[in-house]
Amino acid sequence: MGIFGREEAVVYKPVDKVALSSNSDEIYLRANVKAPRMAGFLVKLFAWLLELRIIGKIVLNILKKENLIHKLISFAELEEPPVFVPVHPSEEYGEQVKCIEFNLSPFEQVQEALECLPSSLENIPNAAKSSFHRWTILDYSRAYRSGVLTPNMVAERFIAAADKYSNHPCNMSFFINYDAKDILRQATESTDRHKRGEPISILDGVPIAIKDEIDCTPYPTTGGTKWLHKVRSCTDDACCVERLRSCGALLVGKTNMHELGSGTSGINPHYGATRNPYDTSRVSGGSSSGSAAVVCAGLCPVSLGVDGGGSVRMPAALCGVVGFKPTFGRIPHSGVLPLNWTVGMVGILAGCVEDALITYAAISGQLPSDKSTVSMPKVTLPLLKPNSFLDSIKLAQYGEWFNDCSDDVKFCCSEALQKLRKHYGWETVEVTIPEIEVMRLAHYLTIGSECYASLDCLLQKLNYEELGWDTRVACSVYGAFSAKEYIKAQRIRSRQMEFHRRIFLMADVIVTPTTGVTAYTIKDDALRTGELDYVNGAALVRYQIAGNFLGLPAVTVPVGYDKAGLPIGLQFIGKPWSEATLLHIAFAMQALCVSDYRKPQVFSDMLN
Repeated sequence: MGIFGREEAVVYKPVDKVALSSNSDEIYLRANVKAPRMAGFLVKLFAWLLELRIIGKIVLNILKKENLIHKLISFAELEEPPVFVPVHPSEEYGEQVKCIEFNLSPFEQVQEALECLPSSLENIPNAAKSSFHRWTILDYSRAYRSGVLTPNMVAERFIAAADKYSNHPCNMSFFINYDAKDILRQATESTDRHKRGEPISILDGVPIAIKDEIDCTPYPTTGGTKWLHKVRSCTDDACCVERLRSCGALLVGKTNMHELGSGTSGINPHYGATRNPYDTSRVSGGSSSGSAAVVCAGLCPVSLGVDGGGSVRMPAALCGVVGFKPTFGRIPHSGVLPLNWTVGMVGILAGCVEDALITYAAISGQLPSDKSTVSMPKVTLPLLKPNSFLDSIKLAQYGEWFNDCSDDVKFCCSEALQKLRKHYGWETVEVTIPEIEVMRLAHYLTIGSECYASLDCLLQKLNYEELGWDTRVACSVYGAFSAKEYIKAQRIRSRQMEFHRRIFLMADVIVTPTTGVTAYTIKDDALRTGELDYVNGAALVRYQIAGNFLGLPAVTVPVGYDKAGLPIGLQFIGKPWSEATLLHIAFAMQALCVSDYRKPQVFSDMLN
């Protein structure tokens, strides 16, 4: 057919006719990315072409056709009705969990989490053998209680480290904004509380960084842009930040991110490319790039990110830290930039699973004012006590998908999975998860459409020269999707929600590598313009989409390194509302790998 003609399209079988067993005849379709890498002059030229009214429309139509969006979504025939928001019925998961009553304060929920933690490292495999240890929330609290350190001393060390990494030649581009005066003010108040013996919680004085997509006073919220804060003021904390502040956390600034969350590398032409602390020539991943890197480099034990397409889990894996994204709706989205409505969630990046658990307890739970018709179950927390690892866990593995990654990633993740089976006696269930590439494209269409719709009025008034060149391309692509295509994508969502519901009747979690590749090299031509690298981008998001498009909880845990010493993560995707089970599994995985964790090239010891 011609450029604008209707081409042959897929006719999907009814969802109940699709087999999900290991011997299913469903074919695994690898990512069909047909777009060369562009940066520098090439990305500028491409942006100009797409912004031309007639030529741009032709080029965008060709891109959609060549990358199978037309065939698999635009013109596809399917029976399922659309699902616009990935909400799930309330379910309870009761094995080795603590159930949190409604209407507890963040401080009270943190106290409940502390009762779930192991009292010591005794009986936790390999825990005492680790050659490298990131300081935890508990470590900070012990140092403050003992009087060896004060929050003021830690704040001064943090500011010195942040200054060091922000200046040439060691410009790591961790932060978009941090205010030494505000940090010291908070630290002084926390120090006074500790001196009086009245810390608010175990988080009192613990440094936590916030992605610059989340409102946190006194900082503007830029979304990684040079203009958004000029038209949208930040007057109050986001709900998740307010809850951390109420626990006494030391909020140390706004971390760098891929502009508008529109990419996976963390290369921002306005605020710099956030560099990977394990190798400063490599990307940190995006879009929560700075949040992952500051935890990796030891500046904070915890940070917050936003995960719309793996944007927490992906950089966490590349930087060798824990990344945790709860079920859609579990953490209030109030005060987060409305870049998308149905795929994004506040997530947690932490040096260890225990710190992710404490932070999750602090920020989770519905707002009293939330009028949602969805009935959420109570928050449950895992009992991470010695010798309390879960019995009879079934791990769903789709072999062709699991192995669609680099050799190093495949070997490392397979070895980690074997450790789980051998040490805990857990079972792997071979399954088929159909139409994974279709889901990736439907998610891309959804997040792009929602981002463009949320920014449309602002973009019409904006001088496009204020946008990075890669983001200009992204906005052109996002604006090319039609209402019909958006509806088709939501019908794909409906199919996938049913596929995954059936998968979870066979297994407790789905296990995958977190990313298909490890951190790749930052090239000089991308620093001023950003870059378009859809091949690497597709490899990075390959295993991320179900967590966002279907609203499922997911966690990544560092399990090893490639031949170049770059971190590799293993991901567990859970049933709706199964955060406690996921964190318990992640804790079990961490216990088997912690002795092999390595110190990054760039690291600040904040307590010594």
